[in-house]
Amino acid sequence: MGAMSAPYRVTVICTGNICRSPMGEIVLRQMLDDADLGDQVEVSSSGLAGWHIGDGADRRLLRLLRERGYDGSEHRARQFTPGWFAQLDLVLAADQGHLKALRAMAHDPADRDKIHLMREFDPEAVAADTLDIDDPYYGTFEDFERCLAEVEAAAKGVVEHIQTQLATPTA
Repeated sequence: MGAMSAPYRVTVICTGNICRSPMGEIVLRQMLDDADLGDQVEVSSSGLAGWHIGDGADRRLLRLLRERGYDGSEHRARQFTPGWFAQLDLVLAADQGHLKALRAMAHDPADRDKIHLMREFDPEAVAADTLDIDDPYYGTFEDFERCLAEVEAAAKGVVEHIQTQLATPTA
């Protein structure tokens, strides 16, 4: 493989794809656009469970995103399929449960290497050993705000990681 001609593909995974992973997808896409990498990186998200397939993001999330200048209106929930691993470069899990489930689905060691907790890319979260993004679904609007702050901090690190990956010639 020479330099990457195909887009770099990153996906964010949570349980139902209506709170944490769409938040990750939307924030990451915006930050990549702001870093002028939007045309080189494809961002997606999905859930491990199929409960919400085809649904929009949680209304509380949509309101919060609007307040913070993001647009989540186009989001539709999807369920993750192990067959997607081959097309992906980076798989970001919201919490340890998702990480374990994804690693169990990935039969190829190369695919397992693509799977990380999203907060692994936030040095402060790593230092504090708080790597799970807790599900705000049953919580308050403040839980959604905390979740967004965690996602934004992690997304900054993900963008830096992707910049490094894109700048590194592959063997």
